Amino acid sequence: MSTNADWFERARRVIPGGVDSPVRSFRSVGGTPYTVVSGEGAYVTDVEGRRYIDFVQSYGASLLGHAHPAVRAALHEALDRGTTFGAPTPGEVLLAEAMTERVPGLEQVRLVSSGTEAVMSAVRLARGATGRRRIVKFDGCYHGHSDGLLVAGGSGVAQLGLPGSAGVTDGAVGDTVVAPYNVVPEIDETVAAVVVEPVAANMNLVAPEPGFLEGLRAACVRVGALLVFDEVITGFRLGPAGASNHFGVRPDLWTFGKVIGGGLPVGAFGGSREVMAHLAPLGPVYQAGTLSGNPLATAAGATVLSLVGPADYEELGARVGRFAAELEAAVTSAGLAARVPTVGPLAGLYVAREPFSTPRNVVEVRAVVESDVYPAFFHALLRRGVAFAPGAYEILFPSLAHHEAEYARTVEAAAEAAAEVARG
Repeated sequence: MSTNADWFERARRVIPGGVDSPVRSFRSVGGTPYTVVSGEGAYVTDVEGRRYIDFVQSYGASLLGHAHPAVRAALHEALDRGTTFGAPTPGEVLLAEAMTERVPGLEQVRLVSSGTEAVMSAVRLARGATGRRRIVKFDGCYHGHSDGLLVAGGSGVAQLGLPGSAGVTDGAVGDTVVAPYNVVPEIDETVAAVVVEPVAANMNLVAPEPGFLEGLRAACVRVGALLVFDEVITGFRLGPAGASNHFGVRPDLWTFGKVIGGGLPVGAFGGSREVMAHLAPLGPVYQAGTLSGNPLATAAGATVLSLVGPADYEELGARVGRFAAELEAAVTSAGLAARVPTVGPLAGLYVAREPFSTPRNVVEVRAVVESDVYPAFFHALLRRGVAFAPGAYEILFPSLAHHEAEYARTVEAAAEAAAEVARG
């Protein structure tokens, strides 16, 4: 039987670092990544036949869990009609309609192939619509790997200890201003857009403090800048209308990904008809993509949105709230310090040896997570059949396929893992 080590060694020969995304590399936790061959509901199975309760869920893309029967059926039906055409299809219209029907103020969307592409395109649109160059982002927020937004990013950038990336020129980031999260920055008429994760979910989980998002909205109105909500994670996961509706703050532009593809590569950006009219072919802002609006991705995404209603989000949020409280208590009782903050169905996890307050920005996050505790805790959980993300800057992604049995087993495993780490 081939092992995870065998497959990782093969991968390293033909793929840089053996992975197609750095967050999968186990670089920050040590050890050899498990190689997944299948997933079903709340579980994944690796090449060695080991089954894990999966809280990665493709970093939030799988809201219904892996291989949901209705999504599989929609994909089979779409596949029989063809995989890509380079022409308009009904599926992209249906997904765009489903999105705009759910999110107040979102009048039009343009579909792309990834969250990175969505945010990159939204920034170009904001610059084109305002005639300005400068962009404000927040320290620790990750908006994909486009040059101008990679500086001071979260997620894999933070886990690898990088300030940004080699290959990004000074000119590429010269018009990017980085501000501390949860502090409303002073901006002026040179700013085209303020880009923010309405819930920071790439520096672990950091909730917006009261007044932060409202302050950004007011500041943008004051100087004529556009407010961009990066909802690649929160969109259609935080609730049926995402973060803008959850917090009652409406941006000028939204970006989406993950959930709207039902597990396939997808992204989208959108806003009012007035702003979106600046895009080609209507306006001078160019953006294009051969596989944009891919029929398989749109079929899967539209199916997911059709299956999830307000009651499902409420139930998921309630389950996650109970799980978070039990997980925090279990880890703490076993001898480690822990915080498991939640925002609706989103949950973070901070573990340390000494007590700490829930972080409010990336500086406070680093003070907690830059230790040997999370790597040891991660591997202790993995040995017990529970897979969290291989990095302390990521969050947990419970799906609607996670039920009480999975949560109970995870809490039990976490108590055992915490006790092991505390002893060590």
